[in-house]
Amino acid sequence: MYHDKLTGFSAELVELENQYGVHNYFPLPVVLTKGEGVWVWDVEGRKYLDFLSAYGAMNQGHAHPKIVKALSDQAGKLSLTSRAFYNDQLGPYEKFMTDTFDFDRILPMNTGVEASESAVKLARKWGYEVKGVEDNKACVVFAAGNFWGRSIAAVSSSTDDNSRMSFGPFLPGFKIIPYNDLTALEQICLDPNTVAFMVEPIQGEAGVVIPDKGYLKGVREICTRHDVLFIADEVQTGLGRTGALTCSEQEGVKPDLLVLGKALGGGVYPVSAVLGKHEVMNTLKPGQHGSTFGGNPLACAVGRASIQVIQEENLCQNAILMGALFRSELSKFKSPLVKIVRGKGLLNAIEIVPYGKNRTAWDVCISMLDKGLLAKQTHQHIIRFAPPLLINEGQILEACDIIKSAISEEEKQID
Repeated sequence: MYHDKLTGFSAELVELENQYGVHNYFPLPVVLTKGEGVWVWDVEGRKYLDFLSAYGAMNQGHAHPKIVKALSDQAGKLSLTSRAFYNDQLGPYEKFMTDTFDFDRILPMNTGVEASESAVKLARKWGYEVKGVEDNKACVVFAAGNFWGRSIAAVSSSTDDNSRMSFGPFLPGFKIIPYNDLTALEQICLDPNTVAFMVEPIQGEAGVVIPDKGYLKGVREICTRHDVLFIADEVQTGLGRTGALTCSEQEGVKPDLLVLGKALGGGVYPVSAVLGKHEVMNTLKPGQHGSTFGGNPLACAVGRASIQVIQEENLCQNAILMGALFRSELSKFKSPLVKIVRGKGLLNAIEIVPYGKNRTAWDVCISMLDKGLLAKQTHQHIIRFAPPLLINEGQILEACDIIKSAISEEEKQID
């Protein structure tokens, strides 16, 4: 309904997508052509604050010079060998990553969903070969509201009807319990066939759902007690987004398997990984799992530079400070449309009270777009805000002014 307002080159480009692409997304009506830091520009030259960061893949900002240089330098030398041969980037990258995150081994992959699926495979393999579960009986547990992609395995563990509709039959061996429910976790871990619990420390796609304090510690204790692997899906919460390299460490816990993605590629290349201890990682043998592009030299160079930027520029600390400022400013703003402001670090959300005639958080996002800020709704009435972690105080305050103005404007639509 808003896309028909596009004119000129933007309209032409959108029409090409409509005519030749699969309609599996419904983007905001803006066509971007350039990005730098926290800013993006559309093809007509309009400038916007990016408060989505490609769903958290741009933690280091758009076109970060160190990451772009690492990409360019390595691409000019050697980009891909496959794992049929060794290359001079993979070993140093693996040591860097395991040292940085304090794990024994790393399995490099490309996308977040690949890494998460790899973690599930590792858990099953460990369950059969180490825990002693009977063949084809292993159970992996997930929390309701989870999101780790849309592969057949991912939607088999999903509670989102739209993701599941017309894609069955679904994979066996997956069970779902309520999020933030330690009693349910304890109960399901009593089953000797339970091999792992995969959970997001904060549920991003579900609307920045934050569990009770102590939840992750409880997860760690229960999984340890019942010899069940704790898999932390930190594809979205990791790499500085919540104020540390991992959200888990902020809660004082260490998972058995850590899944990373998105910002590991610095926004310029798909890079993901599973990190874990010898006992789990060494269950994989040659030919049992792999990826043509996983661990390629280009990914290794980009991944290392992406982590170094976070460390060298103190982006974790900045996420804590700027996130607190963001929530403080918006919490002072009183509107009948705002139900709650919540978040951690620079992963935040506003929940909008349903209003007007069929109006949702999408309409607030359109108003923000018109005023120069890009963010996207999730689940109809929640807007997720996740700007690049290098954002400064002035930009946070400018963003808050835009958000407040957009919401105030939408108040006119209240019945």
